[in-house]
Amino acid sequence: MLITFCLLATLLAIAVTDVRHRRIPDMLSLPLIAAGLALAAGQVWLGAPSQVLNDRVIGAAVGYLIFAAIGSAFFRLRGTEGLGLGDAKLLAAAGAWLGWQMLPALVLIAAVGGLAQVGVQALRSRNPDGTLAFGPWLALGFSVLWVFAT
Repeated sequence: MLITFCLLATLLAIAVTDVRHRRIPDMLSLPLIAAGLALAAGQVWLGAPSQVLNDRVIGAAVGYLIFAAIGSAFFRLRGTEGLGLGDAKLLAAAGAWLGWQMLPALVLIAAVGGLAQVGVQALRSRNPDGTLAFGPWLALGFSVLWVFAT
């Protein structure tokens, strides 16, 4: 329960910071990666199969690498940042907590939420530059999947 509270509080801080400043601070996302991997190691130490830790390490690596590659490709094509490394580190944290198997569902939740936000903003003409803080949507998907997985 305390672990879930700390995770959700950190994800809320990440979401608020990303909305306000359009960046996800490393001081919030990097400890989440370490905490997720430490939690998995503790679970293995307490008797869970070693595959739990393997899945979480793979989740952290894949989460980071996929979003970092997408962000890099977007920057090369458009000359502007479209998906920052903060988002990649947040997805890595989610992979460390949830395992690689949950990442597609998390990205789907975040993408649907982000698309809905952009659609509403377009109808209201409230986002002339078309930008979106994606961190809150990642944080929401991460939160929902964690709560339902535990």
